Amino acid sequence: RQAVLETARRRLREFDVGDRFSRLPLPRAAVLLPLLLRGGRLHLLLTVRSLQLRRSPGEVCFPGGKSEATDKDDIDTALREAKEEVGLQPDKVEVICRLMPGIDKMNNLVTPVVGFLEDTFQATPNPDEVSEVFVVPLEYFVKPLNYKTFSYKTSSGYLTRMHCFIYDDQEHKRSFKIWGLTAHFAVFLALVIFGETPTFEVDYDLDNLISSSESNFINLYASIYERKKSDL
Repeated sequence: RQAVLETARRRLREFDVGDRFSRLPLPRAAVLLPLLLRGGRLHLLLTVRSLQLRRSPGEVCFPGGKSEATDKDDIDTALREAKEEVGLQPDKVEVICRLMPGIDKMNNLVTPVVGFLEDTFQATPNPDEVSEVFVVPLEYFVKPLNYKTFSYKTSSGYLTRMHCFIYDDQEHKRSFKIWGLTAHFAVFLALVIFGETPTFEVDYDLDNLISSSESNFINLYASIYERKKSDL
């Protein structure tokens, strides 16, 4: 158990971006990528958005949301949102790092915060925000059984690859569709921790994951910023 966690910690800390991107002039948001160990394997906890929500109802995502004025940083945002959405107490999370951010379709800068939870954690979903909580073995995001990909053009014209996973959950006796920015973060997390080549194509140079992920992000950000400047 300790060996699995220690290896993951070490790998993740190599990819910690800290607050390097926090000064970019985009609205801020953060999500928690909650890892727990079950049966000797790392699992990722995910939520299903309530059908009552206006934006993306019924979609799979990580606990998280927009930054509020009272949040000290992205870690604060992710932990506050996780507490509100699934009843996870901030002191029950071992925060490891912040990974390369993404930009969602509303042009929010979304920072993924990675944290370990106790394997006994039982979520208490807030029904106004979350309809279900489930876990997926992290290795599913490098060796999926049911996967497809399609090209996706952002509103700024940046062409990228969209991952889409279908996960058959035995516990809930149903399938979950994991795609978009959520899948993007899950894939990157799995690549960082396992350091192995996935069974599908990715937009990274796997031998230079740190520099290629940064260069992808900078290109995406530049495409948005060019559009913003041209909108003025």
